[in-house]
Amino acid sequence: MTLRELLATQPIAAAAIDALVAANDFPLVDPTGVTFVYRGEADKVLLRCFIHGLPTAQELQRIADTDLWLLRIDLPVNSRIEYKFELVRGEHGEWITDPFNPVKAADPFGANSVCQGYGYERPEWTLRDAASRQGALDEVHVSSAALDSARRLIVYLPARFRRTRRYPLLLVHDGEDYLRFADIKIVLDNLIHRLEIPPMIVCLSQSPDRLTEYAGHEAHARFLTEEVLASMRARYPLIDEPAARGLMGASFGGVASLYTAWRYPGFYDRLLLQSGSFAFSDIGTHRRGPVFDPVVAFVNEFRGRPGKPASRMYLSCGIYESLIYENRSLVPLLNEQGIQVRFEEVRDGHNWQNWRDRLRTGLSWLFPGPLWMVYE
Repeated sequence: MTLRELLATQPIAAAAIDALVAANDFPLVDPTGVTFVYRGEADKVLLRCFIHGLPTAQELQRIADTDLWLLRIDLPVNSRIEYKFELVRGEHGEWITDPFNPVKAADPFGANSVCQGYGYERPEWTLRDAASRQGALDEVHVSSAALDSARRLIVYLPARFRRTRRYPLLLVHDGEDYLRFADIKIVLDNLIHRLEIPPMIVCLSQSPDRLTEYAGHEAHARFLTEEVLASMRARYPLIDEPAARGLMGASFGGVASLYTAWRYPGFYDRLLLQSGSFAFSDIGTHRRGPVFDPVVAFVNEFRGRPGKPASRMYLSCGIYESLIYENRSLVPLLNEQGIQVRFEEVRDGHNWQNWRDRLRTGLSWLFPGPLWMVYE
């Protein structure tokens, strides 16, 4: 049974709702939009999702004399959004994932339901491939004078790693989150196996205080460049030249990556920046709260004297993010410095699966493997 058939019947019987639920996947997706469906008793049901420009809460409408609630929104093709339902009963509100939708996305704060809009498909190279040789994860501990603490690093070593070879090095902010929520190990295994990127060593770092250390923080930049790099050089055979060194990060991790390369010009030649929190203020004050004060101070200074922090940079951002303006505005500034820039904006939000889905383009453009060297 379709939703239209259900609504055409009067009165609507519970058995007819049961048939609708059994016959469909939810939410209901079509080429021009999506219909969210909830079934259950409540005083009010709201859709909670974060699409820049739309209300963060929209009410579902209850079908008279039933426990069925509906909301349709327009959604362009190839969109992907994350959401929850808020159930209001009396004075109590509860946020839940969609009981009818098995597709979830995890992040450090829990899980959201995922609406895969018309035309969107999860990239197959983000799924484990039995044919891909598996890389290994190593653990390294660094005692940092710059940060006055000991830090753990997870290091990805490619399949068939050999001490007699030399490898590019990529330093990744929030690396353990990329492992948990963006399947970066699976992606690296697949892209290396398919010759789309070269075998490479990837150092995955994690900060216990990222909102401070990633916000244009000199000690953190020194930690990466003078301490982590020294540790990596001592342990692994690296190609020791800027074109084989890169930094990567999302959100505040994108700020930290850009700041570190800017603070150490000529040292990193490849940057992969995803939904960077590049807040700035051309005039007056910014409106993002005090945690952004050091970010704005750095980005304002960078916009005034950008230099050339890297020769090749990949940026991506979702058009459903409030940061899309800041990321778009950075591109012409970088181009003016003679930097090769690839910018990708997509119909997605500020989340780990958005960043996962961009890894193939970003990594293979910055570090092309034998396949791209031959065919691109």
